[in-house]
Amino acid sequence: MLRSLKTYRLPALASLLAAGLLLSSCDNGFEQLNTNPNALTTPVIPNLLSYSQVKTAGTGYENHRGNLIYAGALIQHFSSLTTYWSGDKYLYNAPYSDAYFETAYGEHVKNVEQIIALTKGDAAQVNLYNIARIWRVFVYHRITDLYGDIPYSQAGQGYLTSVFSPKYDKQADIYANMLTELDQAAVALDNTKTGYGAADLIYAGDLTKWKKFAYSMMLRLGMRLTKVDAAAAQTYVKKAIAGGVMQSNDDLAKINHAEGNDNTRNLDGNTLRTQEYDAANLKGKANSKLSNTFINFLKNNNDPRLPYIATLWQGNANPALEATATDPAKQKGLPNGYDAQTIKSLIPGWGATDSLPAYSEANLNKIASNSAPTVFQSYAEVEYLLAEAAVRGWGDGQAAVHYNKGVTAAMSMMSLYGGTVSAAAITTYLTAHPYLSAGTTAQQMEQIGTQYWAVNFLNSYEAYANWRRTGYPVLTPTNYVGNETAGVIPRRLRYPSTESSKNAAQYNAAIAVQGPDLLTTRIWWDK
Repeated sequence: MLRSLKTYRLPALASLLAAGLLLSSCDNGFEQLNTNPNALTTPVIPNLLSYSQVKTAGTGYENHRGNLIYAGALIQHFSSLTTYWSGDKYLYNAPYSDAYFETAYGEHVKNVEQIIALTKGDAAQVNLYNIARIWRVFVYHRITDLYGDIPYSQAGQGYLTSVFSPKYDKQADIYANMLTELDQAAVALDNTKTGYGAADLIYAGDLTKWKKFAYSMMLRLGMRLTKVDAAAAQTYVKKAIAGGVMQSNDDLAKINHAEGNDNTRNLDGNTLRTQEYDAANLKGKANSKLSNTFINFLKNNNDPRLPYIATLWQGNANPALEATATDPAKQKGLPNGYDAQTIKSLIPGWGATDSLPAYSEANLNKIASNSAPTVFQSYAEVEYLLAEAAVRGWGDGQAAVHYNKGVTAAMSMMSLYGGTVSAAAITTYLTAHPYLSAGTTAQQMEQIGTQYWAVNFLNSYEAYANWRRTGYPVLTPTNYVGNETAGVIPRRLRYPSTESSKNAAQYNAAIAVQGPDLLTTRIWWDK
């Protein structure tokens, strides 16, 4: 029902027309006779939004490859000794690099484009239209942030306008349009008209929260422009703040999950559970672990989130052992950029006194459980961006206040995953790690950017984008033998290999503008 892009077409239309001519003298009841009572002839618009939201939260395929194996390892949330974890070693794996692009256009894009086409200009459906515009920005901004120039203005139009070879729009143009869309859609939401109700799996049709999400997204996207167009960045950051961004964790944009099937469970967590850790069988000898960069940050700073994020394998195999397995003192991250042989040169005695079962995995009973929510944008992230705006002189000048609110929100978010970080623990953390009010701008930006990276664990798409923009946290690149980048952290993913053949003219035009289709080519806002 939800994937209804072709549901309007009557079967064998030419045959029906011919029959109509032959039977024109006895056509009473013909339409009823030749209509399938079980066919969907008109799309259910709220279902189209539900479908797009669920699939944007993940299908499993692109989560594993785009979010975890590439972005998650590039940003050093994850580490692996296997070579198929391509991001860990800066290798190019075509199916893995392709995955998000292919899934986004195949699953996320088409339904939201259809909603917009069906509701545009209809005053009664103004909220359906404008919520779809806001959601459309989220869908596309993640694609363009991963790949650069992408199909945008003509994308998802195959059924609607018969455009089957969409052009690639320049990222500069895409960003300009996305920011305009957020600006217009937020203002156009109308409390006197109906919305999606329960079919909206993010906010249940709450227009006030959608408006906050629109301006919070504007804040995120406006900040993306800081390196390439500081004036535009300042304009949109100020506009977002004036419009009204998220105010608490109640406003964050998320989809809740539950045990069940691939339409209900969190597929990042489920992928780690079934394809990576499989604790009961692998007993800690998993294909991936948490990076020592990430674990060391949490552990060295006595971060109270650590037990809810990391565990030894025993905690994943048996929840009854979780308390012991999540002991912060026992957590250890795996270095990035090594395989099962080269790790021996780094760690003497590897395989005898020090081996994989001693290294931390994501906690599948808490932050990475099947029932953990997918967070598209958090309130904590918004507060960190407001802190950055204050540092830049674009906000209210209260960087420390926003930083403290961000840390508090990030730690309080553990309640979403079945954890509890007390107010006292948060106060202790902030006392030990206060905002660097007397520090340099670079030190303040690093402090904010590093917390932004930490709160976006399992939303590595966003952590990767913000790292490319700010350079924080400072990451030490690896230089695995045979890597694609000469030991430089990749700046984008490559387009699907099929684009150079199936959409050759448009693909060639895109790389002529953006640059070679390589992992090292910088996208527009990352110049």
